[in-house]
Amino acid sequence: MLKLFSRYISVGVINTALHWVCFGALLHFFEATQAVANVIAFFIAVTFSFFANARWTFKSKVTSGRYIAFVTFMGIMAGLTGYIADAISAPPVVTLVTFSGFSLIAGFIYSKFIVFRDAK
Repeated sequence: MLKLFSRYISVGVINTALHWVCFGALLHFFEATQAVANVIAFFIAVTFSFFANARWTFKSKVTSGRYIAFVTFMGIMAGLTGYIADAISAPPVVTLVTFSGFSLIAGFIYSKFIVFRDAK
C-alpha cells in the first residue's frame, strides 16, 4: 500500500506542476481570465492524472466510466474547496494548500477503493 501511495504522490506532484504551468501559460500567452485558465488547466492536469494513475499507479484498465467518475469526483472536491474558501474568505494560498492536501488523501482513497477497485 505504501508503494502504491508513493506512486500516487509522484503523479500528484507532476499533475500539480502541469496545472500550474498550464494556468500560467494561459494567463500569460493567451490573456485568459483566471477562471478560464484554471478550468482549462484543471481538465488538462486531471486528465493526465487519470491516465498516469490508471496505467502506472494502479495498473488498471482505462474506461470512459472510470474517467468520468474520477474527473467528477476531483472536480466536485475542487469546487467545494473553493466554495468553502470563498465563504470564509480564506487567502488563495490557504485554499491551494488545503485542496492539495485533501485531494491527495481523498483522491487516493477514492481511486483505490472506487475507481480502480479491481486493480491488481
